[in-house]
Amino acid sequence: MKRKKTFRTRCETARDFSIEKALAKLGHFPTRTSEKEAWFLSPFRSETQASFKVSKTLNRWYDHGEGKGGNVIDLVCLLNRSTVREALDWLENGQISFSFRQHLFNEFEEEGIKIRDVKVLGHNALLEYVEKRGISIMTARILCKEVHYRFKDKMYFAIGLQNDSHGWELRNKYCKNSSSPKDYTHIKNGKNSLILAEGMFDMLSLLERDKRLRNENDLLILNSLAFVEKVIELIDGYESIALYLDNDKAGKRAVELLMEQSPKCRDMSNLYKDFKDVNAWCTAKKL
Repeated sequence: MKRKKTFRTRCETARDFSIEKALAKLGHFPTRTSEKEAWFLSPFRSETQASFKVSKTLNRWYDHGEGKGGNVIDLVCLLNRSTVREALDWLENGQISFSFRQHLFNEFEEEGIKIRDVKVLGHNALLEYVEKRGISIMTARILCKEVHYRFKDKMYFAIGLQNDSHGWELRNKYCKNSSSPKDYTHIKNGKNSLILAEGMFDMLSLLERDKRLRNENDLLILNSLAFVEKVIELIDGYESIALYLDNDKAGKRAVELLMEQSPKCRDMSNLYKDFKDVNAWCTAKKL
């Protein structure tokens, strides 16, 4: 008897579905292509010059016109206003059970997250959450704020990390959100060495583990693997780059790409080889 796939397993499998093939099924084809990337006219708006890039190496997309990107599931959900489960059904079965409709990114902005207040991290629920993730309050306050925001006529609050385009990565016990524009977070301390991590809790975990890292390095949090190619020129100015990316297929592909581009990159994932990511590793070491 076949064991039923879990939702998590379905997501992991679906992320490997080619973005190029998904776009072709939805009627979008590249204007130019190479071994490593393909460029499309944005499927989200009318344009005459292609600004929508697909990395064949990472199987990730990035729309330069709007500063948004992600994996194939993110793309199908956005294009079709579908749920993740509906996107998985289509990617697995090749059947469109919902109508395809193009929507401009600014429509999402109108309905999206609106930041209302930013202050020092202090709400008890958020402090409990960061401590559960193995991070002390003092470490969390180094990088993060308490952010209150409105979404669909309701107010929420979360731990917030601001990116270089003044958008926010938002996390709490119940959800993982981000406000536009989405971008990486580069913290400059005037150093020649760089610590590069995938998400905010990975970087906070490293700072929690070694208090000296913040003063001895510049810090770069991708916030999404969609920004890997965008940071290649940025990291070129450093003498050494330590990579702390997730131990999954996408993370491994990103490490390979960065190390191909710069011999100064070092893959640090062997430190947490038995764990999904840095935060899981650091949390386990505290138990």
